[in-house]
This record gives sequence, C-alpha cells and structure tokens, in this order.
Amino acid sequence: MPYYTFQKKNVVLLHAFKTYCALNSFNGALLQDAHGLLVQQKENMQAVRQLRLTSVQEILAQEHLITACLDEAIAVEKSGLKVDYKKTEELALPQEFLAKLQTIPGLNTAFYALTPGRQRGYLLHFAEPKQTTTRLARVEKYLQHILLGKGLQDECSPYSLR
Repeated sequence: MPYYTFQKKNVVLLHAFKTYCALNSFNGALLQDAHGLLVQQKENMQAVRQLRLTSVQEILAQEHLITACLDEAIAVEKSGLKVDYKKTEELALPQEFLAKLQTIPGLNTAFYALTPGRQRGYLLHFAEPKQTTTRLARVEKYLQHILLGKGLQDECSPYSLR
C-alpha cells in the first residue's frame, strides 16, 4: 500500500478494502478531527486513525475536508507531537495466563524477559476471545514460544519445540 512521508516520517497510508478505501493517519489520535471523520480501526490501535471513503463522489464532495485533515497530519509531524502510548504494564493479565505464570516454572521469567512489544502482543491476543476455553487454548498454544523467547509472530522451528 502506498504511504506518504514528510521529512522522512510516515504521515498517511492509503489502504484499499472491499467496500471502502482509507487514509490512515499514523498519528491520527493527535488530530482535532472537528468534523468527526476519523475512526479508530481497532480497539487497541492507539495512534492510527482512519478516514474511510466509499465512493469517488464522496471524495469529491469532501475534498476540502480531506485536504484539511492531511494538512493537519503534516502539521502534527512538523510540531513533533507524540502519542502518549499506554505502557504494557497497564494491560490486564488474562486470568488463564496469570494461572500459567504462577504454575509453570520459568514462564514468568521468560515472559518478562520478552520485549514490551512482544509482551503486549501476547496479552492482547490472549485477552481478545470472550470464552474462557478459547483464551486458555491460545495461552496453551503459545507457552513454548514464550519459553523460547519468541514473540507471537516469530517463527518457531518444530525442532525447537521438542
């Protein structure tokens, strides 16, 4: 997907979906969004906000608003403002994972040895399902990854899991 930068900093990403296209502002949470055009794509996305457009007619009708939004995104980059991200420590530990941390030797040490981003990835992934059985299945699936110091998206060789 094409993205646009200002002074080597990402400002906007153009994204195509089945029913709409979107301009994702990397620091969209810092924009004023006086017209309420921006949406938070997913609950856990802290900085990115998305401007969704469904037709060429909509783009033409809102051209001045889209331009204003882009100008504001560039102004945010110029100003050096930064999104105040939640710390990984602020995320709740799902009960299913907490029980494993307390009962499996070395898991607590291995988990907290991971980078904050990897910890966050696991916590969000484990907490997402509504059903306890699904949360527990996710925790079980990734115990060896964590013990090996791997992140959620890191590849694990089948030989390293023996």
